[in-house]
Amino acid sequence: QIQLVESGGGLVQPGGSLKLSCKASGIIFSIYAMRWHRQAPGKQRELVADISSGGSTWYTESVKGRFTISRDNAKNAVYLQMNNLKSEDTAVYYCNALVGSYSYWGQGTQVTVSS
Repeated sequence: QIQLVESGGGLVQPGGSLKLSCKASGIIFSIYAMRWHRQAPGKQRELVADISSGGSTWYTESVKGRFTISRDNAKNAVYLQMNNLKSEDTAVYYCNALVGSYSYWGQGTQVTVSS
């Protein structure tokens, strides 16, 4: 059974940090590109960060310099370190594993940035 399970969300004050984790099972993790998406209330889901199977990274402009995506193939895990969080980062964050036409999603974890 293929599963992606996110954790690490929560409530944080503006300027604070959180680290999201996504643990995968049931897939050959190392061959998958891994992505973090987010969806804020009333908005479309957007791609936040991507890390290829080879370790190359991409970030949407609004999080560059603040967020860092990383992966640990030995642990079948991908992470999103989020620093200097802003209220506009409030959203449900989803983990996504992608290779070819195969795409798998986690259930999401809520991140709320508020004072």
